Amino acid sequence: MLVAALLPQAVRAQAPGQASGTTSNTPSGLPLPRFVSLRAGEVNMRSGPGVQYPVDWVYRRRHLPIEVIAEFQTWRKVRDHQGTQGWVHQTMLDGERTAIVLGRTRTLRADPDASARALARLEPDVIVRIAVCPKDGGWCRVRAAGFEGWIRRVELWGVRKDEAVE
Repeated sequence: MLVAALLPQAVRAQAPGQASGTTSNTPSGLPLPRFVSLRAGEVNMRSGPGVQYPVDWVYRRRHLPIEVIAEFQTWRKVRDHQGTQGWVHQTMLDGERTAIVLGRTRTLRADPDASARALARLEPDVIVRIAVCPKDGGWCRVRAAGFEGWIRRVELWGVRKDEAVE
């Protein structure tokens, strides 16, 4: 079974803005950087932390993984898998862990082993839900399009190489 991504993921409004870097003392009390996902099917990314700043991007993919790299009050500076940065209100973000398939078509396997039975082929940019990623393991158990299986961690964007997700 081949699972394909629905594109486009974002509509460009104008050039993205730049903002300051991350801090360790955050308004949310959560660590930086960290991965989250988009809560809604349409999310505005702004050039600064507030509604007075222009919209640079409009994301149209619910559950898209996003990396939070800074915080200002109720706004989160985020970066997507293509490197685009901007500000999103915290209510548009969800703690659910997802990842996006990188590069080329990848194989979802029954077990965390390159020789394990293939369950599905995942196209680039398909969003998967992370079930578990052991800290010292090279594989993550994910769900996508009704399938649950294992994919190599390096084939995903949305989880760090030394991070445990449970």
